[in-house]
Amino acid sequence: MTIERKLSGAGPQTALPAGTVDTQMHMYLPGFPAVAGGPPNPGGTLPGPDQYRQVMVWLGIDRVIITQGNAQQSDHGNLLACLAEMGDVARGIGCIDGDTPEAELDRLAEAGVVGARIMDLPGGAVPLSKLDEVAPRAKARGWLMTVQFDGSRIEEEEARLAKLDQPWILDHHAKIFDGPTPGRRAAIKRLIDGGHCWFKFAGCYESSKTGAPGYDDVAEVAREMAEHAPDRIIWGTNWPHNMAKSTEEYPDDAVLTDRVMSWFPSADAMRLALVDTPGKLFFDRG
Repeated sequence: MTIERKLSGAGPQTALPAGTVDTQMHMYLPGFPAVAGGPPNPGGTLPGPDQYRQVMVWLGIDRVIITQGNAQQSDHGNLLACLAEMGDVARGIGCIDGDTPEAELDRLAEAGVVGARIMDLPGGAVPLSKLDEVAPRAKARGWLMTVQFDGSRIEEEEARLAKLDQPWILDHHAKIFDGPTPGRRAAIKRLIDGGHCWFKFAGCYESSKTGAPGYDDVAEVAREMAEHAPDRIIWGTNWPHNMAKSTEEYPDDAVLTDRVMSWFPSADAMRLALVDTPGKLFFDRG
């Protein structure tokens, strides 16, 4: 598979504020093969720290949250190596369950992991069915949760998610594959209003039916949530866009960033989502 990722060029027309945090991306280093049960590692040159640092300069990103990729399932070797390579500007999200040894949790925490991932889609390491065993272990460590599933089920899963009593993030614009109906949007608002849920702008192309350039269906939900609760929104690039399987499919991150920034109602709301809120969630945890 041949893919060349754009890493530089004309920057976003929207200047990102100093201290911007990219809260959703994956990173890979050589020597960590894919694990059975997940997808293969990304094609082409592995998208690692050196490539991502170019993206940081290009877009204006200062800090980053590295999420454990599906390819490695619950083997954290690659994540730990990437966190060590990136240093203090990075924190991590791991994949744990009820059987993960305490020694592994110690190792993750020492390396900068601050959260646990639920990924209830094909290839995900930890499904939503394990939420009740993951959440208390994460809470005991002071970790947050990131939760990704088919948001078409948000009304059915609302009561269960509403019981979470620690910070948790509804990933990827809630990833509503079957359309953002009024009932689904209302369920998201109720979860946000419960006081423990944050809503992440990332990977709009993964669930949009209307598609580029406007991603109008996802944009509708994003604008509504940003108006409803600007202090509950965070943002991520979703780099290196693992759904893209060729150079032609690969998005221009500067163009995509401008599009997503246009969904915030004001510069103040954008700063909250890019700097203040993720700073408190992931870095300023004392």
